[in-house]
Amino acid sequence: MTVTGAMAAAFAMAGLNSTAFAATTLSAGHVDVLDAEWDGAGFALHVHDEVNHVEYDPADAALSVPAAALVARPTGAQYAFLGTGAQVWALPQNEATAAAKNILWPGVSTEHLASGVFAGNTVQYRLGAVTRDGAATDDFSVYKVNGSTVDRYWDSGTTTTYKNKTFAVGAHDHANWVFEEPGTYKVNFTVTGTVGGVAKSATAQYTFTVSH
Repeated sequence: MTVTGAMAAAFAMAGLNSTAFAATTLSAGHVDVLDAEWDGAGFALHVHDEVNHVEYDPADAALSVPAAALVARPTGAQYAFLGTGAQVWALPQNEATAAAKNILWPGVSTEHLASGVFAGNTVQYRLGAVTRDGAATDDFSVYKVNGSTVDRYWDSGTTTTYKNKTFAVGAHDHANWVFEEPGTYKVNFTVTGTVGGVAKSATAQYTFTVSH
């Protein structure tokens, strides 16, 4: 993965990057955008660079979506939620596609969460506020294609639906992360799980820079 930003190399062996330095830009390779951990009392959300084995606080990582990510907008009624533009920026669910374009292959992880801790052995990732260049936007969505089926995980263009996705603990998943316009996106996610009948959660904001 291409990593830029002060001190990125210095922290490669240390694990979690420090908030004392400028944000690191992640631009290619396998990265788990949503990666939850549980310390026995509370959650933490990290961005996990799977190539260099570095974890970042989401505030310390900028996720690049370059012009190489541009694709023709998929056709068909099942893709109507992607708007009416001719093209969209897509970080793909397929690793080979991402590698060929030298762009990010984004994942969702609950691999660091142990079985037997959370009710139903599941947690939820919930999409919160999404802005593009400081204004609320309906231009962000995450979906997975299984054959002819489109499974919409999250969509900023709806008011209440496609906001919450449940995952089993110990799991790992990949989907398409799609942006309809260029700009700087601020995307909020909350992880929630129930422990001993009490809901526990943590929220983080993620930055995506989408460019021509």
